[in-house]
Amino acid sequence: MPVKAVQHVRRMRGGAQSHLMRADDGAFYVVKFRNNPQHIRVLANELLATRLAEAAGLPVAGAEVVWVDKWLIKNTPELTIQLARQSTECVPGLQFGSRYVADPLASLVEVFDFLPETMLGRVKNLGAFAGMLAFDKWTCNCNGRQVAFWRKPRERKFGATFIDHGYCFNAGEWTFPDAPLLGVYGRNAVYAGVAGWESFEPWLSRIEELDESAIAAAAEAVPVEWYGNWDEMERLVSRLIARRSRVRELIEEFRRTKRDPFPNWRNAVERAGTVVAGIW
Repeated sequence: MPVKAVQHVRRMRGGAQSHLMRADDGAFYVVKFRNNPQHIRVLANELLATRLAEAAGLPVAGAEVVWVDKWLIKNTPELTIQLARQSTECVPGLQFGSRYVADPLASLVEVFDFLPETMLGRVKNLGAFAGMLAFDKWTCNCNGRQVAFWRKPRERKFGATFIDHGYCFNAGEWTFPDAPLLGVYGRNAVYAGVAGWESFEPWLSRIEELDESAIAAAAEAVPVEWYGNWDEMERLVSRLIARRSRVRELIEEFRRTKRDPFPNWRNAVERAGTVVAGIW
């Protein structure tokens, strides 16, 4: 059952022109509408990717199907989509909602979409960036990795919650144009702790071993009006099942780029080689 939007809070930044809304379950959601400027399939991508990431144990924002009725849109002038110089109403019906990491009306939790590198050491689950990299390579996220950093009052450390999966599966194309620098976070500092394949665990193994029925079940939860027909979704599911075995290869391609994202992995290998050379 979808939750029902009952209040508009504010317009959000970003290409999908999302809106922050309160639903009848008391939670707040960043809502993407079917007539967003990117593609209707970004809604399908968001829900499917969220369910798969949850199955892998990654810290992603919760997701729900959100019903927005005509009355709320007609009585909320802000619920519009801006296209060039034109403005059009958001369409009513089933939309995608990503649960906001805090109550935006309480103003007690700090939420940022960026932290300076000097503060990344205060992120308590920084190691999950490696797991999310594995996920983004599996799903061919064609956008940079987006994250919300949040901290409750009197807490010293931030949590990282991964958001915005609309460009997984190449947005509306549902193709996999793999490239080494796709789907990665903008700064290497979040990968500083990567020292080998063990740094991607347990998430990498969970992706590789994710049951085919679990992938299919996640796909079946996506409203068909968000993507077209089930045959196309079946093809996408088949590609995802086949790609589980390619994730390490795709990470390796990123590792070997000039960006050198995992210097501690390289240094660990070099140190191991020095030890072996000393023995012999």
